[in-house]
Amino acid sequence: MLFDMDGTLVDSEKLWDVALRELAAEYGATLSDAGRKALIGTSMADAMRILHDDLGQPYRDPQVSAAWIDARILELFRTGLRWRPGALALLRAVRAAGIPTALVTSSGRPLVEVALDTLGRDSFDAVVCGDEVDAAKPHPEPYLTAARLLGVPIARCVAIEDSPTGVASALAAGAAVLAVPAEVPIAPTDGVHQLDSLTGADLELLAALLGEPPARA
Repeated sequence: MLFDMDGTLVDSEKLWDVALRELAAEYGATLSDAGRKALIGTSMADAMRILHDDLGQPYRDPQVSAAWIDARILELFRTGLRWRPGALALLRAVRAAGIPTALVTSSGRPLVEVALDTLGRDSFDAVVCGDEVDAAKPHPEPYLTAARLLGVPIARCVAIEDSPTGVASALAAGAAVLAVPAEVPIAPTDGVHQLDSLTGADLELLAALLGEPPARA
C-alpha cells in the first residue's frame, strides 16, 4: 500500500492554504483561487514558481519563499494536523493485515517528521519524501522508489491519492490507483477508482483493485 499524505491521510491542505495566503500578504499581494488550486500536489520548487507567477512577482527568490513557508507550516502542523475521514481506520486495517506500506509525499523530510508524530512512525515500512527523490510528482519516481523500498512490484501496489498530480505519478509508475479528491476534482480516468472519502474503503476494495482475494488480519 502506498499512501499520499497531504489531503489523503491528513487534512493538511487547509494548513498549506493558511501559510501560502499569509506569505502572499507578506508580499503585498493576494493568491488567486486558481493559483492556489494549481499548487496542490506539487513539489516545493514548483509551488514557489507557481506562487510567484500568480502574484505577478516572478523575480522573488524561491528559496527565500520556501524557507518562509517551511517555518510557518511546521508551526501549523504541530498544532492543527487532523486525519481525513476514514484514513486512520484504513491505515490501521492495512497494518493489521501485515500489508507492506509506504508513505509517498511531495512534502520535505523536516515537515514529514513532524507529521509522523500524528501518523505514527510505525505506520509505514518506508517513507519517500519530496526532497529525497530526483523527480517529484507527477513523475513516477516517488512511487517507483516506494515500491522498490518495500520490495514489492509496483503492479502489485495500490496508491491512494487526492490530487491530479499524485494520480498522474501513481499511474505513470504502474500502480493501481484509488483517488479520493479533497480540494481539486479528478477527472474520470482509466485505471483510477474514485471514492468520496476513505470511509468507503476497506481491504476487500483494495484487493479488488489488484484483482486478488482480500488480505485478512
